[in-house]
Amino acid sequence: MLRSEKERVVEQLAERLRSTETLMVADYRGLTMPEIDELRSRLLEAGARFTVVKNTLTKRAAEQAGTTDVLQLIEGPTAIAFLEAEGDPVAVAKVLSEVARAHDVLVIRGGILEGNVVGEAEIKRLATLPATDVLRAQLVGALSAPMATVVGVFSAPLRDLVGVLQARIGQLEAEGEASPEPEAAAEPEPKPEPESEPAAEAEPAEAEPEAEADEEPPVDGEES
Repeated sequence: MLRSEKERVVEQLAERLRSTETLMVADYRGLTMPEIDELRSRLLEAGARFTVVKNTLTKRAAEQAGTTDVLQLIEGPTAIAFLEAEGDPVAVAKVLSEVARAHDVLVIRGGILEGNVVGEAEIKRLATLPATDVLRAQLVGALSAPMATVVGVFSAPLRDLVGVLQARIGQLEAEGEASPEPEAAAEPEPKPEPESEPAAEAEPAEAEPEAEADEEPPVDGEES
């Protein structure tokens, strides 16, 4: 490949790395050219472009695009499935998983989902989910269901794999956990008034002693 051709490939690959938030990386070693062409066609139907490039060019493109996280997935013969804007990550993961099981030579290394690096296990787990359209329908149905059903959806693996739905679910979960308004404090019951004790009977007043008789008049002849 001429130098000018290499530079063109690096620029195109760097632009894809900058504009794609979701991609999946696989080792295609062992696949024949007809098998690669069939895989490319199936991925294109799912909304992804399957690109096979040399690792040296991929590394240069990643450095140029500032997306060096993908470099940890680049080792050996590498092919990258870049999801288009309308691509279905679940469908792409299903195609890669099916081909890996059928031919036993394709090895899924991992990928980047909504900007986050994931491994092979996450890609295979994503492949077990229903298609994106079905997931959306389930989410809409859950939102119209009782809160207990919505909480069940929140705890499902969906929130760990689909970034778009994760943000919406997190928002609804936060709203559902808002604390209710405190109840008004109950008014204290009035204390019973103490029963009035009967008035004590007035004790009869002691009789005052009778006044002493007037002193005896003086005897005649005595000075008064």
